[in-house]
Parts: sequence; structure tokens; C-alpha cells
Amino acid sequence: MDSTLSALPERTAQGNTRRSFLHKSLAVSASLATMGAAALPQLSNAAEPLSSRYPDPLVHALDDSFMALRVFNASVEKLATGMRWAEGPVWVGDGRYLLVSDIPNNRIMRWDEVTEGFSVYREHANFSNGMCRDRQGRLLVCEGSTTTAEGRRVTRTEYNGTLTVLADSYDGKPFNSPNDIVCRSDGSIWFTDPPFQTHNNYEGHKVTPVQPHGVYRIDGDSGKVTRVIDNLDGPNGLCFSPDEKTLYVVEGRAKPNRLVWAIAVKDDGTLGERRKHIEGLDYAAIDGIECDEEGNLWCGWGGNGDPKADLEKLDGVRVFNPQGKAIGHISLPERCANLCFGGREGNRLFMASSHSIYSLFVNTRGTTFTS
Repeated sequence: MDSTLSALPERTAQGNTRRSFLHKSLAVSASLATMGAAALPQLSNAAEPLSSRYPDPLVHALDDSFMALRVFNASVEKLATGMRWAEGPVWVGDGRYLLVSDIPNNRIMRWDEVTEGFSVYREHANFSNGMCRDRQGRLLVCEGSTTTAEGRRVTRTEYNGTLTVLADSYDGKPFNSPNDIVCRSDGSIWFTDPPFQTHNNYEGHKVTPVQPHGVYRIDGDSGKVTRVIDNLDGPNGLCFSPDEKTLYVVEGRAKPNRLVWAIAVKDDGTLGERRKHIEGLDYAAIDGIECDEEGNLWCGWGGNGDPKADLEKLDGVRVFNPQGKAIGHISLPERCANLCFGGREGNRLFMASSHSIYSLFVNTRGTTFTS
């Protein structure tokens, strides 16, 4: 017998026997254990796998080359839900959290990797859409419409939380509705400006656009704003190749099919030759895009609104190799509007999909990952 237990008196001052004392001690221990468990992250709720099978049947290889990008025992997980139209995810590695725009609710949401919690990061967010971080780690936001007297602009959140307006007009005229945004290593900021959020009072406010559908560049040194593309119908997602010599831009209203263009980037930051890289066949819509370190393009995928679209087959993420060949598809129960890479090693794909956030660990990283 343990010496500590043998040293206990047969009866305490309250008249309890040694046995009742032990029972109470065990009850207290059990109670503390229960309280501790309740305080732990509820992993089964926050990271809910859509399938319990390995390999995940929702991760489809359309070409054998995709097998090198798939992690055999990684599942598509649902992290959070409750939004009306999730967009513009950005990973904040130093804080270990993900930010996502919930456009119709006019707020930015925050999913925490440590606590698995989901909460409001910013209310009255000027119907924010695409987001990214600049080379100094500051948050850049495309604000797609007006909350009060502000909006339709690109802002930077400073380290103390204040907002700096980087651009709100071009040639004296306001932007349409800045949509998606990306940074280049020279400090320049590139964003698309379609009229998508000007058409209704759901994702902003109904206004008459006065600018052509454009893609803009903000110089990293001077802050000068330049329109670099003005002849795409509904420019949407955009990203750079790993060597930054190619800019990929989604033409979100191209007919008869949605397109991704690959555009040469010159040393001085101007654009050169353009070629069609991807075509969204079978009534597919292409939204946000991200490039991995091998040059593969991961595309938010879904139906383009045509009633003949098979949403069960389209909704999710379609993956293309550097030559523009479809090699993989991640099926989701909702249309994926946008995505980003994040997590500790940059190998976790986060997918902002209509009402919810999903994730999948993959065997590659985003182009901007730094250890």
C-alpha cells in the first residue's frame, strides 16, 4: 500500500472514514478532469472530416501527376460555417489564424487554429472581398462597396490597427468594386476591379459603375496607381507564378466559357504577351486562384449559373499543372469562391466556400510560404 495512504487517519475531524475520503478525492479529480476536457478545443466539431475513409474519396486524381500532391491520410475538413458568401481568405501565420470575408454580412471573420474558435474580426468592413498581406505582414483589403461614406477602395491595416487608404479612385473616378488582390516581391500591389458588387444591395450598394473592368497596379515605392488591363470582361481572381514572370488573371464573365489568362510580366512591371491558359468547360465558373511552389494552379470552382450545370461535379477546387492541364479536383458540398495556402508549413489549403470554410493538407506549399 502507498505510504501516503497508510498514513491517513482512520477518521478525519469531520468523522469521515478513510474510504469516504478517497471517494471524495476521486470525485474531485474526475470533476477537474471533466472541466479540463471542456476547456480544450472541440476538435470533433471544429475540424469535421466530410469522409472517414482514406484516401478521401472527395480528392480526385484526374491525372497520375496529382498523386504527388495528395496526402494519402488527409481529409477534407469543415472548419466553420454560418456565413452568407465567404470570400478572400488570408492566412496570418504569426497569429495562427485565418481571416475570411463574409460579404453580405459586411464583416471579416476569424478562424483560430489554436482554439478552433470562429469569431468576428472586423464589423462594418465596407463589404470586404479579397485580402492578402504585404511583404511587411500588414493586411491589405479590397473593400467592395460603401458602408457609410467609405468603401470601393483598397486599404492597409497598420500594426496599431488604423487603416490607410492605398487607392480609392483612378483618373478622378471611383473604382467599381475592388475584388481580389495580390502582392509581388518588389512591393507592388495588384488588384482586380470588376463591377460585381455594384449590381445589388446584398453584397454592397447598387451604384452605376464609371470605370472599365480593370486590373490595377500600385507601385511599391511611389504608391502610384496604374491601370494595367482594361479589356477583360469581369476580371476576378489573380496570382503570380513562382518566378513572378507570369500573372494569371481570371476573366469571370468571358463568353461562352470563363477563362484564365497567363500574361507575361516584364522586368519593369508592365505586362506583355497574353495567352489563354484555362477554359472553364461544362458551365464552370472560375473564381479565386492560387499558385503552389511547383507552379500548379489551384482554382475556386463551381457552376456559372446555367441551369444545365452539374453542381455536384463542379463545386470545389480544380487543380491545373503549369501547362494548363486539369490534374485534380477536390469536391465540396458548396461552391468554392476563393482559397489560400497556410498552416505552420504552408501546406494546408483553406477553401472559402459559400457558407463555410474547409481545409485539406496537401503535399505542396503556396508560393509565398517562408519558414
